[in-house]
Amino acid sequence: MKTSKHLFLTGLMVAGLFSNNSFAAPKKPFVKQGIWRGVFTLSEAQVPFNFELKGKDPEHAVFTLINGSRRDDFHVQRIGNDSLFIKMNTYDAALVAKIETDGRITGEYRSLVPNFRGNALPFTAEHGQSYRFAEAGTEAAPAYNISGKWDLKIYSKEPTPNRIGLLKQNGNKLTGVVMSVVGDSRELEGTVHGDEFELSGFTGPSPIYIKGKVNDDKSLTGEISLGIYNNIKFDGEKNAAAELPDPYKLTYLKEGYKKLDFTLPDLDGKNVSLSDDKYKGKVVIVEIIGTWCPNCTDQTSFLSPWYNKNKDRGVEAIAIGFEQKDDLEYAKYTLGKLKEKYNIQYDILFGGIADKKVASEKLPALNRMMAFPTTIIIDRKGEVRQIHTGYTGEVTGDYYKDYVAKWNQDLDALIAEK
Repeated sequence: MKTSKHLFLTGLMVAGLFSNNSFAAPKKPFVKQGIWRGVFTLSEAQVPFNFELKGKDPEHAVFTLINGSRRDDFHVQRIGNDSLFIKMNTYDAALVAKIETDGRITGEYRSLVPNFRGNALPFTAEHGQSYRFAEAGTEAAPAYNISGKWDLKIYSKEPTPNRIGLLKQNGNKLTGVVMSVVGDSRELEGTVHGDEFELSGFTGPSPIYIKGKVNDDKSLTGEISLGIYNNIKFDGEKNAAAELPDPYKLTYLKEGYKKLDFTLPDLDGKNVSLSDDKYKGKVVIVEIIGTWCPNCTDQTSFLSPWYNKNKDRGVEAIAIGFEQKDDLEYAKYTLGKLKEKYNIQYDILFGGIADKKVASEKLPALNRMMAFPTTIIIDRKGEVRQIHTGYTGEVTGDYYKDYVAKWNQDLDALIAEK
């Protein structure tokens, strides 16, 4: 209930800021429309991102993050005369910024999770700058073309599976995606200058930064930074045959289990179970997600329209959300935002705190909860027929196309079963 009270008071304050007060100071001109270049300070690195602002006033303004061909839109609020608040849609974080007198924007990327003492990322942004890392014509000519598929060997404190890099270079311009057993990085954009390369990506969750070098033997060495402290080093070898572990074999039922069993509350606090009449005799898709997880929201953006199109064929779906706070009221807020944004018409349940160990305890039939998202498909008899770990989005090209083709083929077959 503290969260509800906090949100209510916040709403009152924001409403007051936007109220028609004849004694309020006149509003300053709104932030300039057009293309902007922002730069996060991430430890010692400068991590650039590009965005566009459209709308002459905050009531109609749209903030669009640009990453290669990807576009992500967000709503803009003006607070007072010279401050902006840009909520990162379903992610409980925001860009909180000030419009400086010289037209620049300065501020920080800030977590909004109640009582979460996360480190904010400071940034600055300038209008009219469209480049990523270096202005056109100022980079050194690339010494190599690193387009292709790369097998990335990861070095970290704990054993970590290799990753795959799919890169595309055109002159100095570099775009790509990094795939892992839990999903993908979303589209990254950067540059190759001499024998070095840089990539960055910011779509709402914490920014990603990759810096590397092409060695004399044409192998790669570098580092991937996710947020402030999550830095991992890698070596890369070009390998057209490189593959990740089979995502259909990583998570499975323990010996002796054929079915999945759970009883969890929905967003109204009502307990829901797979044994409920609603799910008997139907194919059921169980999606294990979190609103803080970009691959989860990408999976939801695929599943929700698919379900809305196919729900009359004898198929149901359930999303189980594990959130950044173990509180149903907070989950009602975050998962409710997800439901609204993606027009989710299937049940959404709250599993608890976002922790793989907790998720494994709530779903004891699974060998382990390896990744958010994990998608489980159950047949008409209530038996688990398929478990898929992670999610690879459209930016992965053929991997995404193959996933969609197999999804439709497998679901069609299960729905057709008596």
